[in-house]
Amino acid sequence: MKVGVCSWSLCPEGPDDLIEKVRATGVNSVQLALDPIRTDWGVGALTQIREAGIEILSGMMAMEGEDYSTLETIRVTGGVRPDESWDRNLVCAAENARIAAAAGISLVTFHAGFIPHDVDNPERDKMIERLVTFAGTFNDVGCRVALETGQETAETLLSVLDAICLPDVGVNFDPANMILYGMGDPVAALDQLSPHVFQLHVKDAFPSSNPEQWGTEEPVGTGAVDWSAFFQVLHDRQINGDLVIEREAGTQRIEDVVRARELIKEYRREAN
Repeated sequence: MKVGVCSWSLCPEGPDDLIEKVRATGVNSVQLALDPIRTDWGVGALTQIREAGIEILSGMMAMEGEDYSTLETIRVTGGVRPDESWDRNLVCAAENARIAAAAGISLVTFHAGFIPHDVDNPERDKMIERLVTFAGTFNDVGCRVALETGQETAETLLSVLDAICLPDVGVNFDPANMILYGMGDPVAALDQLSPHVFQLHVKDAFPSSNPEQWGTEEPVGTGAVDWSAFFQVLHDRQINGDLVIEREAGTQRIEDVVRARELIKEYRREAN
């Protein structure tokens, strides 16, 4: 299990800035947002990052048109669900898949969107069909995909993975997202989803008292995630996915990543 940091957590202005900030965190691995490579930085940035001694553990794709302003806006605009952004996102997926394949990136993660819990909801079947198509775009070039947790319960996600029924489609498990979206206990969810976990985000949060509002993201170790229990599940279930620190709030991103890195060492020792 390698430890890295999400590139977008560091708000880099370009590859040089990303390299400098990753080095400042004390880790030497990164999950790389692919869309800036596709739209701004160019594929040469991949070589530049690697020549700096930074390993690219995986890629991440964001969907166009997503609006995270409120829970309601992201329900409507998130993932593969919106019809108006589907064709464009599929084009972007094909371009990102080519970038990943050329760079030897073997895993790409993304949010599927709010998949309905009700199996009779026609939106659910539409989304599953689109996820199969989306996954195939990456699988065809030898790249696995992982759906990020949070926007549905573990039970719903398990049923969707069963419906997709592709060995190269799994889970990017984010415990804080389970809390932020109010989708259940992250430790219990990790236990349920453990056979399908390809990668994990290390992020913390507090729940909201209002189910229609976001919870709040917090530095790792200061939120509601029971990290001792979390790492014990990793150990007991023999989950070997890489641990990627994600921080999407606050003004001290590098310091928060360093804190998380040190806590990971402590919790892994404790679980073993």
